[in-house]
Amino acid sequence: MKVKIWVSLLLVYILWGSTYLAIRFAVETIPPFLMAGTRFLIAGSILYLWRRAAGDPVPTRRQWQSPALIGLLLLLGGNGMLSWAEQNVPSGVAALLIGSVPLWMAAIEAVRPGGTRPNWIGVLGLVVGFGGIAILVGPSLSGGSKAELHPLGIAVLLFASLSWSIGSIYSRHAELPQSPLLTTSMEMLAGGAGLILAGTATGEWRALALPSVALRSWLGLVYLAVFGSMVAYTAYTWLLRNAPLPLVSTYAYVNPLIAILLGSLFAREGFTARILAAAFVIVGSVVVINLSPRIKGPAPSAAPAD
Repeated sequence: MKVKIWVSLLLVYILWGSTYLAIRFAVETIPPFLMAGTRFLIAGSILYLWRRAAGDPVPTRRQWQSPALIGLLLLLGGNGMLSWAEQNVPSGVAALLIGSVPLWMAAIEAVRPGGTRPNWIGVLGLVVGFGGIAILVGPSLSGGSKAELHPLGIAVLLFASLSWSIGSIYSRHAELPQSPLLTTSMEMLAGGAGLILAGTATGEWRALALPSVALRSWLGLVYLAVFGSMVAYTAYTWLLRNAPLPLVSTYAYVNPLIAILLGSLFAREGFTARILAAAFVIVGSVVVINLSPRIKGPAPSAAPAD
């Protein structure tokens, strides 16, 4: 089991760290929601057919409920918004903000009935981490910067981080099918369908011109469907069910470093001293939170009888 956990972690570290650049290339000439929806529908369909052929039973309507909600939170609210934001925000900065997910997860767990609460070191890590986010995005959101970072793109990334955090926590307590891979395929199908609907609602079909799609956008889409979705996302959802949450969360301070390096090398993304300082603060705070002990909160009280 330890070998499986570390292999899965390495896949998430490397592949998800590189997907930020792949998304950047894909959304250059493919509308973001349609791109992300296509990515997950392809991967989800392949996984679903594979697991059905392997003998997994057809999910019941009730068994679809939790995977569908998780898929919408992680893939529509999380990855879809990330894809949209990367039209205007450098991939390395996007990875850094998504890397703040453990901060949101720790904060949610601290106030959730029955959740785990950080000790004073963890609380200090939360304060410092959100301070790092303020250093990164504050001037852009307040209009005090000359649009080095796109304000709406930054706000969307913060929402994506929150949505991904809620989906990740919910997935650990939800009633799910026994097969992790079948569950993953269901989440992808639900999230992919939600992304296609979002693309339709926002008029992306009118903006899609297949003859104008660049080669590296096609390559980015293929890479995302195969490695980002089928391999890395499957590894992530398996880890959520089989590994300690603090260990799973370590991907959040490895991915941004890989994304920043790849963005600099292949997309010529520049980084100011403020961005690098914020990266140091956010990544450092995530490390502190992951290493600090947590206190189990009181169990949620029973709902009053009608």
